[in-house]
Amino acid sequence: MTIREELEAREAKDLSPYACLAKDSQGRETPVEPCPVRTCFQRDIDRIVHCKAFRRLKHKTQVFLQPEGDHYRTRMTHTLEVVRVARTISRGLGLNEDLTEAAALGHDLGHTPFGHAGERVLNEIMSDGFRHNEQSLRVVDRLENEGRGLNLTYEVRRGIVCHSGFDTAETLEGRVVRLADKIAYLSADIDDALRGGVLYPLDIPAELVQTLGSTHAERLNTFITDIIDESRGKGNVLQSTRIRETMAQLNEFMFSSVYFNPIAKGEEGKAQELIYNLFSYYVKHPDRLGDEYQDIWKKEGRERAVCDYIAGMTDAFAVETYGELFIPKSWAVK
Repeated sequence: MTIREELEAREAKDLSPYACLAKDSQGRETPVEPCPVRTCFQRDIDRIVHCKAFRRLKHKTQVFLQPEGDHYRTRMTHTLEVVRVARTISRGLGLNEDLTEAAALGHDLGHTPFGHAGERVLNEIMSDGFRHNEQSLRVVDRLENEGRGLNLTYEVRRGIVCHSGFDTAETLEGRVVRLADKIAYLSADIDDALRGGVLYPLDIPAELVQTLGSTHAERLNTFITDIIDESRGKGNVLQSTRIRETMAQLNEFMFSSVYFNPIAKGEEGKAQELIYNLFSYYVKHPDRLGDEYQDIWKKEGRERAVCDYIAGMTDAFAVETYGELFIPKSWAVK
């Protein structure tokens, strides 16, 4: 037996009957020779971690736009936190941790610069709208690997696109990622808001603290253990009524107190105007797009090519590009 075959046999022996086994994957759009060492889902983990879009996440906004300080979350650190939450839940439920990790690593690859502020701009501009979960799938299917995509397994692709929106992943691992994403960002965003002086401890409603805990670690532990306790042996990923309702209350509190807080979001208007101007410029000058976007322009239209280009930018690259295109440079007479 190869190492991969040993791993697949171990999955069949040790995992829950509700887990998605690597040997049972529906496979890839383009079949490839199996790896002798890695299962198909382990292979997808490596493909995502080594792609360019993943590396760019470290310079993309999570919630706070260009904060001063080293300890605020970025889209990269958020992704890693989702991975850890999702793997812990999957382990507790006897699910396939490799499938869970791959989907979690890829779930935000399509996020725009400047977080959801950038997403809202592209959603307004594009005739079919823009949703970052769908763009994440487009990144792994079409944009990465010089336009060839990463050729991921069906289950990982579904876990990526179904982490938000109205569609639901067929696998329990994909459903775990969807909940882990929300758990990770709600818990962490409180932490960053407290660090930035947007929130103070007494601002958080007492009933939320009483139910979830007062620290980041306590909140994560409450959410994770509740899902494991409610879901074991049930063939679904569930929350207790109490925790599900508390999560909804926390979400509402965060939108009213943090996500639309003028202190935290004061610069977002500038960021959105920047993206509008970049989009307008490149629609008029698609020949200025990089070589990899020329094929998209010719086959799918200039707006699609421009959208892909801008969505892939980091915050810093978007600002730098805007400066080069629209801000006059000084010059000296010799």
